[in-house]
Amino acid sequence: MARHPRWVRRFLKEADLGAIARAVAEAERYTSAEIRVHLDHRCPGDAMQRAVAVFERLGMHRTVERHGVLIYVAVADRKLAVIGDAGIHERVGEAYWRDLVTAITGHFGKEHPRAGFVHAITELGRILRRHFPRGPDDTDELANDVSIG
Repeated sequence: MARHPRWVRRFLKEADLGAIARAVAEAERYTSAEIRVHLDHRCPGDAMQRAVAVFERLGMHRTVERHGVLIYVAVADRKLAVIGDAGIHERVGEAYWRDLVTAITGHFGKEHPRAGFVHAITELGRILRRHFPRGPDDTDELANDVSIG
């Protein structure tokens, strides 16, 4: 396994990164949607704008059914954004995203980032399963590991 930058290791241990990847895989077992977690060290501008750029760079807008979700965190700047492709956003609405961000930041504020990510991913899996159930021919289109910028 590749050694991550120091700022990542201070925020999450290797076991935490593994637990997050396993939570993504488990959440995606029952949905055709794709979930990604991305960490940046810094985000000098707006977190949502940066999340959109990362969403595109990771190819999340090119999934077959266009229903990816990205949890974006700029660790040093303590910025967070959660975005979903248009089809997901239409079904869950703005209030859902705000509540999810509040839940994540609550865990982060208690110095439990792993729990925040796992909670959010589990919740996403629950709602995505309802709106986008996994079909028999569905394939996992994107990696489940945490991407690092």
